[in-house]
Amino acid sequence: MYAIVEIAGQQMKVEKGRKIYVHRLENAEGETVVFDKVLLVDDEGAVKVGTPSVEGASVTATVVEHVKGDKVLVFKKRRRKGYQKMNGHRQYMTKIQIEEVIG
Repeated sequence: MYAIVEIAGQQMKVEKGRKIYVHRLENAEGETVVFDKVLLVDDEGAVKVGTPSVEGASVTATVVEHVKGDKVLVFKKRRRKGYQKMNGHRQYMTKIQIEEVIG
């Protein structure tokens, strides 16, 4: 059984027991989070598609830890002008473990 869920503005495919990284959530480590915006549920081939979300479906997850993502380097240059600029960015992420998918 899997579901497509909108978490922090992103659509993710989730299954029970899977650990995923999402954009930073406000919840503390160890807390349980319930996501109600389930867009699709597939239960052994029986697919339910929501308009826009599936009624009565939800996904329960536990916050494992808050981390920072890999560094992304942004390099800008204008040729023959002597202009170079380097900038780095690390996205704040939250690692969650999917506990239950209710469809």
